Amino acid sequence: MEYTVQKLSRLAGVSTRTLRYYDEIELLKPARVNSSGYRIYGSTEVDRLQQILFYRELGVELGTIKEIITSPTFDRTKALKGHREKLLERQLQLEALIANVDKTIALTEGRIIMSDKEKFEGFKQRLIDDNEVKYGQEIRKRYGDDTVNKSNQRIKGMSKKQYDEVTELAAQVIENLHAAFKTGDPGGALAQKTADLHRQWLCYFWESYSKEAHAGVAQMYVDDPRFTAYYDEKLPGSAQFLRDAIFIYTGYEK
Repeated sequence: MEYTVQKLSRLAGVSTRTLRYYDEIELLKPARVNSSGYRIYGSTEVDRLQQILFYRELGVELGTIKEIITSPTFDRTKALKGHREKLLERQLQLEALIANVDKTIALTEGRIIMSDKEKFEGFKQRLIDDNEVKYGQEIRKRYGDDTVNKSNQRIKGMSKKQYDEVTELAAQVIENLHAAFKTGDPGGALAQKTADLHRQWLCYFWESYSKEAHAGVAQMYVDDPRFTAYYDEKLPGSAQFLRDAIFIYTGYEK
């Protein structure tokens, strides 16, 4: 079956503007353009749009999606199985949050007593699950299951005060990174402050800190497009700038 932009938009629940944008960036090209100038999509394009929307639902940036699905080694069946695993992980995350909300409702109704730790337990689990979905494969490959599992346990063991502190630190890293990036100097005072804030943030998750490991994480931000997309979202080039600032901070030679 074939679809115009309007029909495919209604079928997939996305805007016609989105479909036209996907065409412009060559993420999803129509099968053909008819004599009246209408974009026409076939079954191959419908399947590809489904894959795009799966990845978007998982928070993957468009540039990364394009790299994945245009790769000659792309395996649709394998990708679908991967989507299923990620959705099951999200299901567990949502169940934890729902359980947390249910407890909070019961607390407000006076039916139970809920500790401060319990009140944000679901949010800590969400942080862990989000990291696993987005970066788990890469960081486990690079640092090993034991290191990642210990980091996850540290998150679970955080007090509310620590959880609030690490959340605030993450925001400060991004805020200072953007300001430092505009100076163009990774060795400047503002950039070095950003690198130090980043170190403080890491120490909430690591058992012990080392300059070598810090530099390794910074390099990963440039090597892995998922990390790059996160830091470059508002200011392209920020990931590399942060890497360079951390290299200077740790005394690491490129």
